[in-house]
Amino acid sequence: MLPGGQGSTGGGCGSGLCLLRWLGLRLWSRRGTLVFALLWFGSWLFLNGLVLVHRSILSDYCTDDKSKRILQRLCTDFGEGSVSGDMCEDLCARGLVEYKRCLYYENGKKVIEARWRGNPIILKSKLENFSSYEPLGILDYQQDAGEELSALDVVFYATLEVRNSLGLAEDDEEEEGGGSNSSLSRLWGKKLEIRERSYSRAELGSLWSLLQQEEYTFLRVLQDLSPHVAKVLGTCGHFYAVEYLSAGHAWDQNLFSMDEVVVPRMQDHNQAGASGRWTTRQKVHQIALSFLNMVWHFDNDFTHKLHLCDIKPENFAIRKDLTVVAIDVDMAFFEPKMRDILEQNCSSDEDCTFFDCSSRCDLVRRRCSPHRRNTNLQVICEKIFRPWFSPTLLGAKAGLPLQVELQRAVQDCSETDGGADKAEDDGGGGRRVHQRLLDVLKALLQEEAGFDERKWTKEEMEHVHTALNF
Repeated sequence: MLPGGQGSTGGGCGSGLCLLRWLGLRLWSRRGTLVFALLWFGSWLFLNGLVLVHRSILSDYCTDDKSKRILQRLCTDFGEGSVSGDMCEDLCARGLVEYKRCLYYENGKKVIEARWRGNPIILKSKLENFSSYEPLGILDYQQDAGEELSALDVVFYATLEVRNSLGLAEDDEEEEGGGSNSSLSRLWGKKLEIRERSYSRAELGSLWSLLQQEEYTFLRVLQDLSPHVAKVLGTCGHFYAVEYLSAGHAWDQNLFSMDEVVVPRMQDHNQAGASGRWTTRQKVHQIALSFLNMVWHFDNDFTHKLHLCDIKPENFAIRKDLTVVAIDVDMAFFEPKMRDILEQNCSSDEDCTFFDCSSRCDLVRRRCSPHRRNTNLQVICEKIFRPWFSPTLLGAKAGLPLQVELQRAVQDCSETDGGADKAEDDGGGGRRVHQRLLDVLKALLQEEAGFDERKWTKEEMEHVHTALNF
């Protein structure tokens, strides 16, 4: 037979078998090319997505260099006459504002620690650049018409913006009373000095950028009305400075640092035992009393109830006298705005929760109730008081009668439903629970003060006895 014929048993292959092998190799080659192309395309998508995510993370990443550049641009705007403020000269010309560090960037909000004339402050702005804020349109009209805004005009426009920012309609303010202040927004007018000369474009532009920041408006309006909000110390352009207070931390068993606490009422030995010898638990109980005072204040002392929808240790601080202060109020809303936020479409109660504020779903109307179901006190009991007064932290003292009563009161407070349907009875159970907590905490402070008094007297007697023997 001829080589390669059907009878051949050599190393060659039949024409049919070779053809199949050749086709198989071509198919595998094409499949490999396709797999390689798909892998390459997938890798390209993954790397590009990673770059985009990385850029978005870095855009809000807090760095000293970026913070300093932001403040430098602010000073450039001040040098060009675009912005104004009572701390601009100290920040940009006199060098009396010392940059310390960047605290955080979150959703565009910039928070920076600094020292102003030797005192620690916090600089804040909702947006990075002054030009990012919506300009006051009347300024362009003013320039075209060759007219100047009077101080009364400024008060008028500022009051309108305050109402809009806080969600306080004029009709609501006129109709609803119940607070010691007839109109919160009108108080803003008192903040603006009525003077003979008109406001400059830089002053008006800076004021308008500040009024577009809800937290600044809130703090500025309540500046002289509440000890439980951070004080605004000054402004420059779109940045405002508030008092520096050390925020709480959930990982700290006491939640707040007690290092710089000064309690004047306890310095008198005749009043409460050992002078300056407050225990940590005494300080915690005093802070808890301040929380209760803050809750009562926000619920009853304004024209509208003030709702706190983001309650956590990091959003509060304490002053040296143990007064609790709300330092982050981006999620604080007066009653009219709270109703607008809650009244949304729903299919269950889960759809009616806005951070720490919740209501019920009306399954017939498929709408959330505009009335908040829980209360500030209920959430504070759940997220602040429960960790504080847990048996684990109290140790051997957990079984003492007043401590047991406090734990039960906190438990009841956490589970008390503050719905609008119970509001007419006793504030949704809030008044009764509030008073119960108040009584127990005061009794604990008196008990601890009496114990310290006895301990101090015993130490004095031992000291005298030793001196006589000597």
